[in-house]
Formats: sequence, structure tokens, C-alpha cells
Amino acid sequence: MDGSEKPPSTDLEALARDCDIEFTRAGGPGGQHRNKAETAVRITHRPSGVTVVASERRSQARNKMAALARLADKLVEIERERVLSRQRENRLATRPTKGAIQRRLERKRHVGEKKRGRGKFRYHNDE
Repeated sequence: MDGSEKPPSTDLEALARDCDIEFTRAGGPGGQHRNKAETAVRITHRPSGVTVVASERRSQARNKMAALARLADKLVEIERERVLSRQRENRLATRPTKGAIQRRLERKRHVGEKKRGRGKFRYHNDE
């Protein structure tokens, strides 16, 4: 997706119009119905190329709705990441002000003087 495109719609019916939907056999537990009928759904969003698969249910309609919901969530997440990455690119690094630098150096000098004033620690009177 380039910057001129609007964000994808998350309305499931509108989303389904922009997708290629394939039905396949699911396999796994669920009996003969699940193994013979084509209940698994693979949806490919044509504009973005994102693909999702749903094969948890024995019903083709439920798998289709689950896959569409999963695709909508994925597209929203991709759009959010794209916006965040653009914000990170546009961020300018800031320099500390002269006053902040002076305060930090003054604090470091103060800590150094405090440490020098402590002297060496002695376990016994080893003079």
C-alpha cells in the first residue's frame, strides 16, 4: 500500500468484496464431515496481499466469518504499525539545552566532591 491509498475498510461485507476466498478441506479431528467437506477457508486481501486461514469449526460459514474478522484485525494492526513507523521516521532527535547540560555537570561535580571527601575505608586502625 502506498501513501495515496485510504485505509482498508473493516466492514466485513465490504472487506469480502476486496478478497479472494478459497475453500479447502480442513483435516484433523472432527469426523468424516470435516474431512470430506471443504470447510476450511483461506482469504487473501487483494489490495494488500494479506492472507488468513480459518479451519477451527466444522461449518464453512462460521470459518468464513472467523477468517474475515481475523483479516479485519490484521489489516487494522498493519495500518497502526504503518502510522507508528511514519511517526518514528518523522521524529527529530533533540539536544539538551545549555542549562540542562550545566545542571548535569554541576550535579556530577557535587557527587565527585562528596566521594572525594569520604576518604578510604579502614577495617582496623592500620595507621
